[in-house]
Order: sequence, then C-alpha cells, then structure tokens
Amino acid sequence: MAKYTLMKTEGRAKRAQFETVHGTIQTPVFMNVGTVGASKGAVSTMDLKDIGPQVQLSNTYHLHVRTGDKLIKEFGGLHKFMVWDRPILTDSGGFQVFSLAGLRKIKEEGVYFQSHIDGHKIFMGPEESMQIQSNLGSTIAMAFDECPSSVASREYVQNSVDRTTRWLERCKAEMARLNSLPDTVNKEQLLFGINQGAIYEDIRIAHADTISKLDLDGYAVGGLAVGETHEQMYHILDEVVPHLPQDKPTYLMGVGTPANILEGVARGIDFFDCVYPSRNGRHGHVYTNHGKLNLFNAKYELDPKPIEEGCQCPACQHYSRAYIRHLLKAKEMLGMRLCVLHNLYFYNHMMEEIRDALDQGNFAEYKEMRLAGFEEGKINSRYSK
Repeated sequence: MAKYTLMKTEGRAKRAQFETVHGTIQTPVFMNVGTVGASKGAVSTMDLKDIGPQVQLSNTYHLHVRTGDKLIKEFGGLHKFMVWDRPILTDSGGFQVFSLAGLRKIKEEGVYFQSHIDGHKIFMGPEESMQIQSNLGSTIAMAFDECPSSVASREYVQNSVDRTTRWLERCKAEMARLNSLPDTVNKEQLLFGINQGAIYEDIRIAHADTISKLDLDGYAVGGLAVGETHEQMYHILDEVVPHLPQDKPTYLMGVGTPANILEGVARGIDFFDCVYPSRNGRHGHVYTNHGKLNLFNAKYELDPKPIEEGCQCPACQHYSRAYIRHLLKAKEMLGMRLCVLHNLYFYNHMMEEIRDALDQGNFAEYKEMRLAGFEEGKINSRYSK
C-alpha cells in the first residue's frame, strides 16, 4: 500500500513524500508528460533519468487507440514496455474523450465516441478506463470523469459532477476487483479521484467533500487551465483544496507555467503536469530564471552564451544559443531535442528548489524572488530590440 507522509508545511504549502510500489515520490513534484509512452522531442527514458523527473505521465485514451493496452500488457505493462522503473501516472482518458465534442455521446453507462485516428466507434466508461489502466500497470490510475467546459451552465455542470461522482464509485469498485485478479500487472495500483465543477465554487466544494469520504489514494483538481483566468483558477484552489484530505496527495491537472506551479504549491498542491516544457521547447521557446526566450529571435544569431548561465542541463553544458538557433532554423531535430531537455531540466530543478525552500522554511521568500525574476524577464524582453 502507498504511504503519504507530510513532512512539513508553510502556510498551506506542503512538503511530503509518497511511497509507492515503484518508488518514493518527493513532493511537490512536476510529472513529465509522455502521452503515448514517450516524451515528445526525441527524449528517451535514459535521458529523463539524467535530468530529474520522478514520475512519468501517460495517457489511457491514446495508448488504447494506438498500439493498444492489451499488447502492452503482453510486455508486462508500460514500465517494461518503455523501460522506466520509476512511478507512472496514467490519465483516465476522460479529458481526451470529452475534447472530441463532435464525435461523442455521453450516457450514464459511459461515453460513446469515434477514434480521432480512424473514426472507428469506441465505448469507454469507468470500468473500461480502469481495465485499460490495469493492463498498462501504472503506479497511479486516474478515475474516469467528465471535464465540463468552464463556460457551461450551472445546471449542466451540476449534473455532470453528480455523474462523475457515480462514475468514481464504479471506478473504485472495478479497481478493487482488478487488483484481486491473479494476472493483474500491478496489484498495488492506486486510484486518484478528480474534483470537478468548472468555476462554480459551491459545486466544487460540495464535490470535494463528497469524494473525500471515499478514502481514495489521492485527489486531483481537474477542469482548470481550460479557458478561465489565472485569477479564477487560484480562487478555486483557495476555496477547494482545504476541503480535500491534507493527509493525501493533491494533484492539479494540466498546470502549468512556472508561475502557476509556484502559486499552486502555495495553495497546497503536491503534483503537477503540463505539456508546456516539451511543446514550447519543440518551438524554440526555452525557460530561464528571467522569463522565456524565443531562440528563433535574430538577436541570438551570434550569441555565444548557453541558454542560461550556470544551468547544468545537457544543452547548456555544451552548446551556445547561436548553435541551437542554427539547428532550429535548419530544422534539425537536435535543436528541438536540446530545447526540450533544457525545459524539462528547468522545471525539475525548480521543483527541487521549491522542496529545499519548504525544508528550510523560506518558501514564501523563494516564491516572491522567483516571480519577481519572471516579471523582470517579461519587462526586459518587452523593451529589448
């Protein structure tokens, strides 16, 4: 069984460790996104071990429609298939299914939809999502939920959240059944429930209170960073996180920028994931302590400096901004790869610093310093020629 140990708090910020069958996760933690069992940008699991990610996130829907979870089970699960011996969290597929608005139909039993790849009809409900994730053998499985739009009507959101609660109860029952079977890849698979409710704080709070009673292994806040403002997101976290169990890990799904992460940690979030480091890196956008740089900018054409002075990532230890820009302009894959490696290192190094600041009791000071640096970078880049 998993064990979550709360080691320190500062305000609502939490410093903890989460022991799982695949290793101990130090939190707050940023999870590397490897949707189909790989990090976009030609980054291997061997690379990842060198730059620090503790947890890999992969996606139930995408692995189901491409390659197939049953084939991956034949290899002994996703850990063996992708050669990764640390924790893996699998998203339930709910967000991806619900993003296919024109291709799906929601019913009480689950969702009928068409594959975005070849159009074939698929049904996914709580049991199916749990079965796919059980085949993958991930460390943490996410419950199957609906992610309603942030601008959906109150009536729609309430009905959606009520159904998500019923689906969560079915997920819990199905996972217990699957974990008891003799051929299950990971009999210690954990289940995280997901809080929904769009930007209706009272619906969110009531849902958090309800799912907290189910005594799950962890709890996520979903349906944010999907169109609402940052201020609305922070307000929802302020209101909802206190209603989730403090003695369980809390996960803010799909968030976000370095500033978002700092604000999330301050509000009690343990787990984060986002495609930004790899997606932005593939487009030549790299993170630094003074904001984000676009290496396609002509001012880096003759710049001999690394992306960031003092950075210990593989890109900054060896290559100049000018060379990486040359690679990007020449459409050489190495340019994209070096930018992704840098960004993933930057995010994970920042998480290490956050954990150190919490250990030392000066997170508030660290957060203020970090945010000021990002803002300074925005001002400099805004007025630089």
